[in-house]
Amino acid sequence: MYLGQRELKSALQSQINWPARLQELAGSARNSHLQHFYSATIPNADTPLRDVKFLALDFETSGLDPQQHGIVSVGVVPLTLERVFANKGKHWLAKPRKAMADESVVYHGITHSQIEDAPDLLETFDELLEVMSGHIMIVHYKAIERTFLDVALRERIGEGIEFPVIDTMEIEHGLHRANKTSFWQRLKKQPPMSIRLADSRARYGLPFYRPHNALTDALATAELFQAQVQHHYSPDTPLSELWS
Repeated sequence: MYLGQRELKSALQSQINWPARLQELAGSARNSHLQHFYSATIPNADTPLRDVKFLALDFETSGLDPQQHGIVSVGVVPLTLERVFANKGKHWLAKPRKAMADESVVYHGITHSQIEDAPDLLETFDELLEVMSGHIMIVHYKAIERTFLDVALRERIGEGIEFPVIDTMEIEHGLHRANKTSFWQRLKKQPPMSIRLADSRARYGLPFYRPHNALTDALATAELFQAQVQHHYSPDTPLSELWS
């Protein structure tokens, strides 16, 4: 058994039959782009990771509250367990419908003038869904990518979106929860292990990338996922053990 796999399996395994759920949504969606997205074939739960097409997805946002803030950039990078297709990555800027706070510029470096000329997310919505179609998303903290996109679409087309993801942050959290701290670590009151993207990558010997650029963070997440599978799982691990 790979390190932490038994503990992680129960924590990460989704009870949703995603192929069936997406087909159900294909029949109920009103938007034609959503219908097409949901109708695309995705792997069954028992498909080994080696046979899955993934897409690393990252958003930069104007804040952390999806009800008060919006998406300002999107980055995607396709991958398999064998290869990250960095040359096929895509990046979009988007003008949020809610005002961007000045402090968020310091965080992701996207200025007010840059997004002033950027299109609304609705203008790249069909292209983004086309790229996502048929892939399993890889993200680092699914509450951002899932929730922000769902809220953004509800505001624009009157219906949200659902899709399966593998969350590299959730995997790291499960690993370090499974590997409990030692007595001496607790005695010295050492802080808990960081599961931020850069810190997680460093534990696998992956190079440092400057954070908070959506395309770079998507690439970083893709590489982190490959390292996690190599160290803690197997290419034969079924998809159902990791998606949610």
